[in-house]
Amino acid sequence: MYFGVDYYPEHWVFPYGGTAENPEAGWERDAELMAKAGINVVRIGEFTWGLCEPEEGKFDFDWLQRVMDIMGEHGISVVLGTPTAAPPIWLAKKHPEILPLDEDGRLKHEGTRRAVCLTSGVFWDYSKRIVTAMVEALGQHPQLIAWQLDNAIGGEDTEFSFNEVTREEWHLWLQAKYQTIDRLNELLGLRFWAQTVTSWDQVPMPMRTPAKHNPALLLDWNRFSSDTMVQFIKMQADLLRELCPQHPVTVTMRAFICKFDHFDMADAVDFVSIESNVAVQAKAAELACDVDMLRCLKKSDIKTPDGDCGFWAMEQKAGQSSWEEVNSLVRPGLIRLFTYQVISRGASGILYFRWRQPRIGCEKFYGAILSQHVEGNTRVLKEISQVGEELKLLAPTLKDTKVVADVCILYSHDNDWALSQPNQPNKFFKLQEHVQLFYSALHGRNIQVDFARPSEDLSRYKLVIMPSLHVLAAAEADRLKLYVQNGGTLVGTFNSGLVNQHHITPDTGYPNELTELFGLEVLEFDPIPPGEENHLTFKGVFPTSHMHPARLWCDIIEPKGCQILATYVKDFYAGRAAMTMNTYGLGKAVYIGTMSHQYFYQDLVVWLRQLCSLQPLLKVPENVEVSMREKDGTRVFFLLNHQNSPVRIQFYKPMHDFLTGSSFSGNYDLPPYGVLVLDEQRPQ
Repeated sequence: MYFGVDYYPEHWVFPYGGTAENPEAGWERDAELMAKAGINVVRIGEFTWGLCEPEEGKFDFDWLQRVMDIMGEHGISVVLGTPTAAPPIWLAKKHPEILPLDEDGRLKHEGTRRAVCLTSGVFWDYSKRIVTAMVEALGQHPQLIAWQLDNAIGGEDTEFSFNEVTREEWHLWLQAKYQTIDRLNELLGLRFWAQTVTSWDQVPMPMRTPAKHNPALLLDWNRFSSDTMVQFIKMQADLLRELCPQHPVTVTMRAFICKFDHFDMADAVDFVSIESNVAVQAKAAELACDVDMLRCLKKSDIKTPDGDCGFWAMEQKAGQSSWEEVNSLVRPGLIRLFTYQVISRGASGILYFRWRQPRIGCEKFYGAILSQHVEGNTRVLKEISQVGEELKLLAPTLKDTKVVADVCILYSHDNDWALSQPNQPNKFFKLQEHVQLFYSALHGRNIQVDFARPSEDLSRYKLVIMPSLHVLAAAEADRLKLYVQNGGTLVGTFNSGLVNQHHITPDTGYPNELTELFGLEVLEFDPIPPGEENHLTFKGVFPTSHMHPARLWCDIIEPKGCQILATYVKDFYAGRAAMTMNTYGLGKAVYIGTMSHQYFYQDLVVWLRQLCSLQPLLKVPENVEVSMREKDGTRVFFLLNHQNSPVRIQFYKPMHDFLTGSSFSGNYDLPPYGVLVLDEQRPQ
């Protein structure tokens, strides 16, 4: 198993490190400490373009080769980052047309990373050249095991640019999609406000305007901008596969953040790498949700450096961030705890961000394994060294194991983009919050969860949850109906099927194409302001532990054959259905017409467990997180205590602890922020 750090050797040369006589002396010391800590891989190079090509056409990769040589002397492999996230200033000065324009047409200047318009053919040409030169210089180095493409693409609100070259690419993209102007006018609904066009070059980019842009045009703009980012990464991936085919390629991503289609991005690379955020106030279920979302971006055709089937945490945080209003320290034990959370959810490689806090730049106070003074505080180093030793024990057991889930939550970026537009029925509704309510309830019962697009094959899941799938294409609806007809259980919710993929509302009733599946029609919906509530009353088949409110949104449902599970308590729709269930073929379709508080979703999961025969992984106290990886009948359980106090767990059968090699049964006190890695077999 690969266990490593993100390293920036360029920050540790004289006068910031080393000596005047030996400017690079710090690299040797860093490598020695890394090897001692059990580190066997580093990522380097992703922000070095201006150092590797200080002047146009004058390349210098010798210093990077020296870094890789030193790593090789200490048994440390290397992931090389292509440096296209930080173009050099000389490039912007020579070709100012590569700099992006914002929605007001104002220039975003050079002098930082990502100061670039990704539709610029000039930038693509220079990017190809630096990547090619890097491969020619370093691609055969024996320490190289993988390439990382760019870095955190789309970050810092750089998904969109409004340059003239972007306008040209936008029009070509629309022409390829719609073929004819008449079809574009029809499917974008441009006759609204009389915005029809007669030629492709009349279609606007969504720059700042007096009123809101057409929502169908905005959705296509998101798709176009996503495709641009994906194609930029794919260009680099294809180039590296041609020039350096022996090494896999990856790209780093964060969940629910940047506005590109993460599933499409994952298709462009060989394996997924995630940026995991561990912060003081982070909730375990929220971090787990992010990890599971990213884990599920690529479910097949995975090629990692060691041939495993997992993903990598290429930037696992080793300390506090530097961009919040208050950047508190991560408490002792939490780095180890959340490292195991990522491993428990399928990671086969962990690299901490970062090795040392730099003395220069805007990340001087970003948490790292070591401070600027290498002999200073080593608290984090000791914690990470412990993890390194433990992973040496676990690696053979975890090899080729993976997470297998019976439950799936549907998510599409088209839907997220549409719900992020202005003019929503309720601007206080947030899709991520809605998804998290379902996920947290499942997480609290230690039921493993996958994520998928609604177009994927869902047949392997016992339960599929569809939270607010506002944008729903007919083909996606057919996929859902087939899933239920063949015996699956689908839970759908309000704010689903209000528009099709062209942002056109149906004339056959809500939810679009699914009224027969759910056995109902949504006649109206009533958005509710924050602080106001309706309430729900339930039929006997649904267990309740609390009074459950109806918040933010209430669908007014006309049943057409479905069973009513809950009704509203007040307002003019008091007594009308709020939650229903319908038999469709061999399966069940449950519909929830409102949003409630967390206790409702916990009760919902209790009920769905019985309905779908879902079994929790292990019976443990509520504040213990359980995950499982499996392969060929071998099941490895991870138990994580997220409390700053011990938790007593009762084991009803003998368990084998991989970290200590011991076996036990009966009561076990899991210490604060403690970790157990177990199976149900006694050691042979």
